Amino acid sequence: MLYYIFEFLDQNFDIPGTGVFQYISFRAGMAIIFSLFITMISGRRIISYLQKMQVGETVRDLGLEGQMKKEGTPTMGGLIIIAAIVIPTILFARLNNIYIILMLVSTLWLGVIGFVDDYIKVFKKEKRGLHGKFKILGQITLGIIVGTTLYFHEGVVIREKTTAQFEFVSPSEILELDAQTTRTTPFPMESVKSTKTTIPFFKDNEFDYTVLISWMGKEYKKWGFIIFIPIVILIITAVSNGANITDGLDGLATGTSAIIGATLGILAYVSGNMLFADYLNIMYIPQTGELVIFIAAFVGACIGFLWYNSYPAQVFMGDTGSLSLGGIIAVFAIVIRKELLIPILCGVFFMESLSVIIQVVWFKITRRRFGEGRRVFRMAPLHHHYQLKGFHEAKIVQRFFIVGIMLAVFSVITLKLR
Repeated sequence: MLYYIFEFLDQNFDIPGTGVFQYISFRAGMAIIFSLFITMISGRRIISYLQKMQVGETVRDLGLEGQMKKEGTPTMGGLIIIAAIVIPTILFARLNNIYIILMLVSTLWLGVIGFVDDYIKVFKKEKRGLHGKFKILGQITLGIIVGTTLYFHEGVVIREKTTAQFEFVSPSEILELDAQTTRTTPFPMESVKSTKTTIPFFKDNEFDYTVLISWMGKEYKKWGFIIFIPIVILIITAVSNGANITDGLDGLATGTSAIIGATLGILAYVSGNMLFADYLNIMYIPQTGELVIFIAAFVGACIGFLWYNSYPAQVFMGDTGSLSLGGIIAVFAIVIRKELLIPILCGVFFMESLSVIIQVVWFKITRRRFGEGRRVFRMAPLHHHYQLKGFHEAKIVQRFFIVGIMLAVFSVITLKLR
């Protein structure tokens, strides 16, 4: 919104300083500041309101140290996170950008699903909340929306490298250079629709999902949506639920999401910048640089919420926040064609989810074989296993953060490991 106002002022009145809104870096910085302001300044008031409304967490006694002390802590704090993402994005991003629109829709869509779940738990006093099948249905529907948009929308394109050289003049796409700067680039002027994505570690690191249906005949590429959309659905569902599972200790999901978001911001910037894409030998995705504003607001919202959510938590995000955070990360990674990095970048989410799967599968197998179910971990997900081993909650969270940072750095350097 403010982008268009200042663009109008700059073009029509030439007011000094108004042109600064043309810079992605400036708008991203402002998005972080505003998201921090919303979460940290208004957070206390919102928490007080939640306490007044008796929107408290109902805790099931699992025998974990300090667990019952969390009884009654305000939940549904994910509303703070969503507001701190959406408002700065609307203020500072270009709202005609299809990727920005897609991210806002994803944020609000999963926020509504999580809100309904929390509402049923808190006000209807039903511990199970929204039935699992309805959550999955909502995630699948979002996956269909995202997958269909990315596949069919004319604005979703890439530019693949070529050995030919092209003269390119751009006022905005080349690292915010002067409008009259002329560059030669190995990227062609023509953008193309593609279902290609980036494969980590490989030199020729592009993989086309349509290869998986090449058995359909010579015209198989026309049917790419048959494989692309289900993959999008799978990724969104998996990462969204992974974040939800990780949200079990004070600050764990929030801090981990901030680390992942900062990394995705770097990847979005280099993918949407022609010079960096050329240098790193990755596909150039026009218009994705604008996503840096969105992810900046995302990181600011997570850090600001961590002010109140760190141990001992004054508020929980609930499913309103956790489902949204996971879904945002998944959709963002898909949009910038880095979704195959998710098992590395979102390694904390991945291991938390995997621990639950291993625990359930092994319990069922051993119950059938021995008549009594056995466990691999003392309790799943993984963070509860370490709690039962005697580690303090704050120490577990900090060590998971360290692991998350290591995985984030490794994800970035995979761009050059090739």
